[in-house]
Amino acid sequence: MEEVLLSEVKDGRPKGAAVTVSGTQIRSRAQRRALGKSLRETCPRELHGMWKQSADRPGPVRLVQQADEGRLPELVPLRHGRMVQSPFTFYRGAALNMAHDLASLPGPGIRVQCCGDAHLVNFRGFATAERNIIFAINDLDETLPAPWEWDLKRLAASFVIACRDNGLSDSTARDSVLDCVRSYREHMAAFSEMTSLDLWYQAVEAEALIASIKDPALRRRVIRRIEKERASSMAEDLFPKLAVGEGVSAVIRDERPAIFHLQGARRREVEATTRKVFDAYRESLAPDRRVLLERYQVVDAAIKVVGVGSVGTRCWVVLLMDGAGDPLFLQVKEARTSVLEAYAGASVYENHGQRVVLGHRLMQPASDVFLGWTKGLQGYDYYVRQLRDVKIKPAVETFGKAEMAGFADWCGHSLALSHARSGDSSVISGYLGKSDEFDKAVVAFSFLYADQNEADHAAFKRAISNGVLKAEFDPPG
Repeated sequence: MEEVLLSEVKDGRPKGAAVTVSGTQIRSRAQRRALGKSLRETCPRELHGMWKQSADRPGPVRLVQQADEGRLPELVPLRHGRMVQSPFTFYRGAALNMAHDLASLPGPGIRVQCCGDAHLVNFRGFATAERNIIFAINDLDETLPAPWEWDLKRLAASFVIACRDNGLSDSTARDSVLDCVRSYREHMAAFSEMTSLDLWYQAVEAEALIASIKDPALRRRVIRRIEKERASSMAEDLFPKLAVGEGVSAVIRDERPAIFHLQGARRREVEATTRKVFDAYRESLAPDRRVLLERYQVVDAAIKVVGVGSVGTRCWVVLLMDGAGDPLFLQVKEARTSVLEAYAGASVYENHGQRVVLGHRLMQPASDVFLGWTKGLQGYDYYVRQLRDVKIKPAVETFGKAEMAGFADWCGHSLALSHARSGDSSVISGYLGKSDEFDKAVVAFSFLYADQNEADHAAFKRAISNGVLKAEFDPPG
């Protein structure tokens, strides 16, 4: 079925309920592309260069405090400590702040399955079930149907902020945004010409990306990194870092503040609780995946503090063993209300873990074989996936001009594919057109919003200095 969701548009801003335009009404690619082009009349592409905070915009500290609600209170100061390090770390933790701002901007009203937190660190390489390496969005905790340009603008602005954080020039930042948006626009046009099945089978494969790297030294470094990850073993590499002991007697190492067991909790009680939660998780898996999971038994579980934006959410690392004593680590991560819901509408799923999992399956060409959802005994929603499985995280903090430009191209390509899988690539491509008018507008927005982010970070830093917010910091090293 070919379908596009269009919000009623007034003065370039989505208003009211979504209007469904089905393939029976607008069937051909040319007609859908023409529809996209017509949306420029209600929301001209140059409007995407706008950013000016509204008079009623909540203060950045207030929005951070709102995002803190419901998190483990003892970990909230660590979240603040990680966010305050730089404007870039603040940006990574302030997805709610930007969701509020993006919702105030004009748009053509075309909806897709959005990531909700599409900054550049959220893209990486990982292995498919067939052990091929692909490049895609990794974390989708905030995923929800929403306007496509929200993801692209958050991604584009993150390149300006990351370039500034790395001491790179404004011209490098500008070129990176142009590379990102151009790649999105051109690949969206290419996807709009594919059949539905060909598009669904598409993936951004590592081999093709490596071949596009012009610098031989950089190409060799990327190849070595991928070969190292491919050669890594759960038993030989990850297990010694995270656990001690053997077989069912193994335990996860406590390394505060990153990993720790609940104080006073007996191991048998933790195992019993985890098994009950796992029974519900098992039901969310396809039958063949259940057979695989049933080869393992839970032997230990501990809290694991992750990322920047996720600090303070209930996140567990669970150690399982099979009969031969081979380990498996699963991450059981709390799924909260998406930051987009207040602005794009509530999720249709009662369990936010299910929302995240189905967002993964829509936006990623391939997903973790253990990906599923469950509900905790205290009523919290969770999703489950492998803790680490050939995941190649970019060292963005080390990027120079060449790395930033190449990575921007990859991210734009990957985001276009994710959006094309759930949205109507012909309508989006028709709106974007063949010129760089939209690209230049997003460059203007990205620089304006990077300035706003710096001002918000400064206000956040003052709130910590003045004692309004408490901050704790990771130990050095």
